[in-house]
Amino acid sequence: MGTLILSATAVLVVLGFSNELLWLAAVGLLYLYIRHGRTRGGSTASSPSSSGGAQPASYRAYRERRDQQAKWERRYRRERPFEARRQERQKSGK
Repeated sequence: MGTLILSATAVLVVLGFSNELLWLAAVGLLYLYIRHGRTRGGSTASSPSSSGGAQPASYRAYRERRDQQAKWERRYRRERPFEARRQERQKSGK
């Protein structure tokens, strides 16, 4: 993604020799890239992503999420035994 933005900036600079507005667009694009683009996709992101399909930052984070999910499932089965049995029957019946 960074290569694409840097390439677009170079094109804007080259085209900007005849139009000063393109120079401003190139500067704005570089500013947005430096300000927002570098911190989002990097592997050094400090806050975990809230999306369900994202890769965990480490095996420890994966293990903690997996254990938390197992704890929630055990609690659900304990608090709602009839619903849990019904869901198991539906799952094994398909």
